[in-house]
Amino acid sequence: MPVGRLFEKARRLVESGRVESLGGGVYNVVGDHGTYTVVQDYTGKLNCSCPGFLQKAMCSHVTAVMLMTKVKRRRKPRQNKV
Repeated sequence: MPVGRLFEKARRLVESGRVESLGGGVYNVVGDHGTYTVVQDYTGKLNCSCPGFLQKAMCSHVTAVMLMTKVKRRRKPRQNKV
């Protein structure tokens, strides 16, 4: 899948609320063909249970989790250092 299409699909997953954080670096992503689990390991690497990730080591589900966590980090207020 071309990178632009992958990113667009991931963006739609996030915007439609189909990415759910279960805590502890585990996410459920409701894709077009099923619900998949994305897990972040202790190094920060994301892995997905979908067939596409197993073949290509990248998928829209992992990209969606990356987008969602990036958006959440941006929304957190920064604390001023004293």
